Amino acid sequence: MTTMNKAILAIVLIAAVAAGCKQQQQQTQWGSGQAGQQQPVVMPPAMVKGAEEIKQLESIARSNPKNANAWTQLGNALMDAQRYAEAVIAYQRSLDLDPKNADVRVDMGTCYRGAGQPEKAVEEYQKALKYNPRHPNAYLNSGVVYAYDLNRPKEALKAFEKYLEVFPQAPNSAQVREEIAKVKPIAK
Repeated sequence: MTTMNKAILAIVLIAAVAAGCKQQQQQTQWGSGQAGQQQPVVMPPAMVKGAEEIKQLESIARSNPKNANAWTQLGNALMDAQRYAEAVIAYQRSLDLDPKNADVRVDMGTCYRGAGQPEKAVEEYQKALKYNPRHPNAYLNSGVVYAYDLNRPKEALKAFEKYLEVFPQAPNSAQVREEIAKVKPIAK
């Protein structure tokens, strides 16, 4: 995979994740640079989220175990902190209460991918599509996993094409068309 392909994949995946879960803003902190000068240091979102906020969300979810939204918020925080296996557990608790929540299923699928379980990721995207057959990120994320994790270009092509059919005015439609152009010759 070329550097350009990896960059496009990263952009497509980031767009999918951004739409699927609450994104955090980066914060700037000051640290010492060369010769003791103060220089801005950009902290990535996973570091900004902080263990304290996650502990608070865990406490809320545990004290309200029948509140699907509390588990979803915990899952979102864990996902943002790239603690994918833990996020899957929180999302599963949410889905135990509200199994038809396609958004949570897509986020859980993305966490399965992050945890190195692409087959389970695709299973969750397919379940999301049973509940919401027009969920754009379920198609987009499926295409990414099929193309880059499972080496199944035919399925990737179908997923990317369906994404554009469902969401033709997507801001990343040009990038998805580029992915289609790359996958199409391999899929035949």
